[in-house]
Amino acid sequence: MDSHYWSQRWVEGRVEWHQDTVLPWLQKYWPSLALDSDSRVLVPLCGKSLDMPWLAECGHRVLGIEMVPLAIEQFFADSGLHPQRSQDEAGLTRYTAGAIEVVNVNVFDVEPATLATCRAVYDRAALIALPPSIRERYLSHMYGSLAADASGLLITLEYPQNEMPGPPFAVDEDEVRRALSADWHVDLLERRDILSMQPEFAAAGVTSLHTAAYWLRRKGPAAVGG
Repeated sequence: MDSHYWSQRWVEGRVEWHQDTVLPWLQKYWPSLALDSDSRVLVPLCGKSLDMPWLAECGHRVLGIEMVPLAIEQFFADSGLHPQRSQDEAGLTRYTAGAIEVVNVNVFDVEPATLATCRAVYDRAALIALPPSIRERYLSHMYGSLAADASGLLITLEYPQNEMPGPPFAVDEDEVRRALSADWHVDLLERRDILSMQPEFAAAGVTSLHTAAYWLRRKGPAAVGG
């Protein structure tokens, strides 16, 4: 991933994906995962998402992964949390406040052993932030290293990719099933037309825009992509 590109967007405040409220679909569908309240939840490319405190309020331990330090600092400042900052043996900076831990690292550099401690993944903005050329690698590393009984909630966008360059990128249902069905049960929970609520997409010439939510349940210990 291009850390300079994403860092520059945070410096310039071009973080249109950030939402000032907890995602309603998270509140609606997360209980269906039936996780133990103290399960550790992975939130890749977490930014300053307010979904993390909500997950912590549900009793979960939250592991956020974010490569832009400014995003992490803004998250804790906006949330009114005062994290303890430390460095692990790999030299990675970790920010911890209560049940929330955010690690400053590229998603591809997270140790599999760290991911294996997570029984769930909440992916609202990570998969769709990645171009097709690295999405398979991302899923293999991040999802494939989760606990054998892991489950998750995946949120995607669907639009004609030729009408607008990403990010965010279009990830349709066929791609989700093709990439994950060998090792995960993939259930489409809901698909919604959101073009009228996203004027920047319409202004860019996008003629159709939907968001979709998937419930993921791991079939066994085999990693995604083998």
